[in-house]
Amino acid sequence: MTVIVLTQCPVGLRGFLTRWLFEISPGVFVGNPPARIREELWSEVKQYAGQGRALLTFTTDSEQGFAFATHDHKWRPVDHEGLTLIHRPNDRVGAATAQTKGWSKAAKRRRFGNR
Repeated sequence: MTVIVLTQCPVGLRGFLTRWLFEISPGVFVGNPPARIREELWSEVKQYAGQGRALLTFTTDSEQGFAFATHDHKWRPVDHEGLTLIHRPNDRVGAATAQTKGWSKAAKRRRFGNR
């Protein structure tokens, strides 16, 4: 089983993929091509994706039962003791430290008896 997910890619690339895979939702392609065809499709996707992003998932004989690859995606596959995990970058660096000081509205109501 092979799944390719395209985001913000040219329409022509979607049309090309429909020759080999079924488009079950806009930008989501599913099928069961041979490994050689899958690799050729993935190289075409990487070449013609333009400013878009792409994700490839396919079944393998690994412990997880599948493998995946990304193209121009912020989330990256990382090998961790034989398992492939997704590393998601922390875009909100300052969000956790930017807390407001003082009492919340609910705490003020409880504190002053204004229920």
